[in-house]
Amino acid sequence: MSTKISYSEDNIRSLDWREHIRLRPGMYIGKLGDGTHPDDGIYVLLKEVIDNSIDEFVMGFGKVIEVEIQDGIVRVRDYGRGIPLGKVIDCVSKINTGGKYDSKAFKKSVGLNGVGTKAVNALSERFVVKAIRDGKVKVAEFERGVLIKDHKITKTQEPNGTEFIFQPDREVFPNYRFNLEIVQNQLWNYAYLNAGLKLKVNGTSIYSKNGLLDLLSNKTDPDSLRYPIIHLKGDDIEMALTHGNQYGEQYYSFVNGQYTTQGGTHLQAFREAIVKTVRNFYNKNFDAKDVRSSIIGAISVRIEEPVFESQTKAKLGSNSIAPGGPSMRGFVNDFVAEHLDNYLHRNSEAAAALLKRIQQSERERKEIAGIKKLANQRAKKANLHNKKLRDCRIHLNAKKPGLEQREGSMIFITEGDSASGSITKARDVQTQAVFSLRGKPLNCFGLTKKIVYQNEEFNLLQHALNIEDGLEGLRYNKVIIATDADVDGMHIRLLLLTFFLHFFPELVSEGHLFILQTPLFRVRDKNQTFYCYSEREKQDAIQKLRGKPEITRFKGLGEISPKEFGQFIGKDIRLEPVTIGDKTNIDQLMTYYMGKNTPDRQKFIIDNLRFETNEDLTEPSLVDADVLSV
Repeated sequence: MSTKISYSEDNIRSLDWREHIRLRPGMYIGKLGDGTHPDDGIYVLLKEVIDNSIDEFVMGFGKVIEVEIQDGIVRVRDYGRGIPLGKVIDCVSKINTGGKYDSKAFKKSVGLNGVGTKAVNALSERFVVKAIRDGKVKVAEFERGVLIKDHKITKTQEPNGTEFIFQPDREVFPNYRFNLEIVQNQLWNYAYLNAGLKLKVNGTSIYSKNGLLDLLSNKTDPDSLRYPIIHLKGDDIEMALTHGNQYGEQYYSFVNGQYTTQGGTHLQAFREAIVKTVRNFYNKNFDAKDVRSSIIGAISVRIEEPVFESQTKAKLGSNSIAPGGPSMRGFVNDFVAEHLDNYLHRNSEAAAALLKRIQQSERERKEIAGIKKLANQRAKKANLHNKKLRDCRIHLNAKKPGLEQREGSMIFITEGDSASGSITKARDVQTQAVFSLRGKPLNCFGLTKKIVYQNEEFNLLQHALNIEDGLEGLRYNKVIIATDADVDGMHIRLLLLTFFLHFFPELVSEGHLFILQTPLFRVRDKNQTFYCYSEREKQDAIQKLRGKPEITRFKGLGEISPKEFGQFIGKDIRLEPVTIGDKTNIDQLMTYYMGKNTPDRQKFIIDNLRFETNEDLTEPSLVDADVLSV
């Protein structure tokens, strides 16, 4: 018997602005997250506030932006014109209200829909806005978007500008934590796109004089580059380009000062224009993959009324640079065709070095063609007949999962039957996959990509992730290294990090690689159990329980029962993102740790070797936080 569902006037509901944002936060800030990924919601909130300050700078007002983050509370202060005092409350609490609708005031702004600070307001436990203009100040305080205190306009000696203080709502972001390294990378991108702007984060100054040239200079080792960085600027467009020794392609793309982490029409046009220009210059029909192999590039454009594919502005959808104006493809191609071609004609050494790099890529591609075909056949057979990959259900019937499926999925890379068995039994089969390694991976530092196809473990791993031809096909948003917290586990971790950094650096640079944090100790009595991730947490747990509790030291992932493991890979999962700081030199880092055993590294090992001792264990432990976070 079917049940009738009524549908009448009573079913129609109108939400006010704050209710809608809180009910559907993903529409406004993308995924929520806990702060382990650069695209997580708390960084989008920070970006939405800073975007307003950046727009002020672009318009010629305010050369300093201050950011302070303490205990989850964020303060952003700029020295622009300040919000008009009579409109302060409206600008942060009324949708479709803001100065950017006046195209004369903000012609090429990032945010044009008047939503940004309203979303921050609605999704914050506490939100304070303060505007200072010409000796007067206006302050308004909110809680979860509700105005709780409207201060009167008073006199002040403070310089003009706007200050925001907000604390993300733990009802929306229950386990969030700001990663200062992610924040600094976020602010560096603002600096590169706005030469002359000074940003301060917790007292540390961030400043760029040469824009995208500084970006690539900080992201690369000059000794590894095939030719000096090419830096070209025009009206509303800037590009930087070089080739290195790494594999894959690395790009940084921006629109109106906004870092478009997922690229878009401008990046696609840039990639096409490079190939076309290079072919024309050398008068050779090179394979596009050979031209772009090992490329490191950056492009920034400023356009009118940009159209992004979502409120988070991660991907540009505009096909033209202005309403009724030239196409994006034509605009970028014309600039690259003229200026890059001129550069290569004027710099014969760079042109020769570029040609040599393309020819090397061509030789390597042809050399591994036969090996690749056999390896792909083995991988296809292995995926059908062995249990190395225990896939998640959302991918089992999807050869090319969409972005929505990728966003919601993760894969654990672990070693050994016991560890992979525990994770497999405890995982969420809908969204979590497990890839089981057999023994320690090969140290691939300094080897060519041929080894990826010759080594069965590496070949199967790249096929499981679907990254053979780049990140476009990546099947999992989070790739998680899950190894034991002992010397062998750390070694396996380093070998996997070397593999990804050497052959697939973009997996790291785009924020997809993580380390799984698992507890080292279990402290319990008859009434309570604490899982502790450090010696300090263990001591705190002992103090809370008093008496003489039972203490267990987990020596490996396989010793943690599936029931317990479910707690560590569920909603309270602790992940440490593998990030590459602006000053991190990947080649030097890997040479030091994974190259030949130099006297410097021998001294480092001796200086950092210590012994952990407790009731259950006495074993050497090599401690190096820098390696683990890259």
